[in-house]
Amino acid sequence: MANTIREIISVLEDWAPGAYQESYDNAGLITGNKEAPCTGVLVSLDCTETIVQEAIDTGCNLVVSHHPIVFSGLKQLTGKNYIERTVIKAIKNDICIYAIHTNLDNVHTGVNRMISDKLALKNGKVLAPKANTLSKLVLYGTPEDIANMQQAVFHSGGGVIGNYGECSFEHPGTGAFKPLEGSNPTLGKHNKREKVAELRTEILVPKHKLGLAIAAAKKASSYEEIAYDLIPLENKNQEVGSGWIGELAEPMEVHDFLLHLKATFGAAGVRFSGNTQKTIKTVALCGGAGFFLLRYAMAAKADVFVTGDVKYHQFFDAEDQILLADIGHYESEKFTIELIANYLKEKFTTFAVRLTSKNTNPVNYL
Repeated sequence: MANTIREIISVLEDWAPGAYQESYDNAGLITGNKEAPCTGVLVSLDCTETIVQEAIDTGCNLVVSHHPIVFSGLKQLTGKNYIERTVIKAIKNDICIYAIHTNLDNVHTGVNRMISDKLALKNGKVLAPKANTLSKLVLYGTPEDIANMQQAVFHSGGGVIGNYGECSFEHPGTGAFKPLEGSNPTLGKHNKREKVAELRTEILVPKHKLGLAIAAAKKASSYEEIAYDLIPLENKNQEVGSGWIGELAEPMEVHDFLLHLKATFGAAGVRFSGNTQKTIKTVALCGGAGFFLLRYAMAAKADVFVTGDVKYHQFFDAEDQILLADIGHYESEKFTIELIANYLKEKFTTFAVRLTSKNTNPVNYL
């Protein structure tokens, strides 16, 4: 039986949850029917009329692009610009368009990790981890119930800290309750206050998975009503955030490093400023327009910050503290389609996953 578009989206969002996209973004399904069977996936960096036509020609009814074709609301669909024409063409031909944008930028196995891998960086980590993405789920119950609820929460995505899974903390206590009329107590009798030896367990859960975790805990418990607390955390999530920082296997002179960047990403040129005298060892980076992370790169004592779309006056901000290198927006993210396609190929074998043959870079060089 063919996989539906919904099933493919579910797998993509398990990898890069929509909750991790930035507030200005429009990641997610933009056109199409989630319940339609998938005939094939075409992966691209951008979605344009040419890409939709390629999907039609290759028998793919799902385009997965990094950049959303629609960022702000459309009040009309008259075909007056490439955005409207692309959306109209997709709808007319039953092509689903799905964007996986800043949510894929912000996961530690996403776009910036891919750039890091292309540069063979070691000891890598997220440059600017996000706060307020985690909650602590506190559960109470008998030792047997706690064991069952813990496993249920773990299976729902809770209890992960870095490279460790099934993490929890627990300590003993006494639970007290009085079953009222209409209740169906597992322990105790109606209208009699009971005291039971219980455990309290604390488990870290990503905020977007709280609903699943609580539902799973309720199902796993023998209690008619479970007692639980939700505690929002300001802790920075080391696996979610912007940019990346790592180290070269061996230090490089600035000139050699810039040539390495140019060759690796097929850039027509590299725009740079800042300290060109230091040796490059620690590399900070961000795919796309990442200048907003320069201060994080400088605070982390990086030797170079690599990104795209740097404006003229922004180059002054590097001063003599760091080398700022702009390889171009498209060039910095060009390997994203490879990243997405490889992920989908690992998860699904019932349909074709194709990389676009089109270069959607709107910038040309002479």
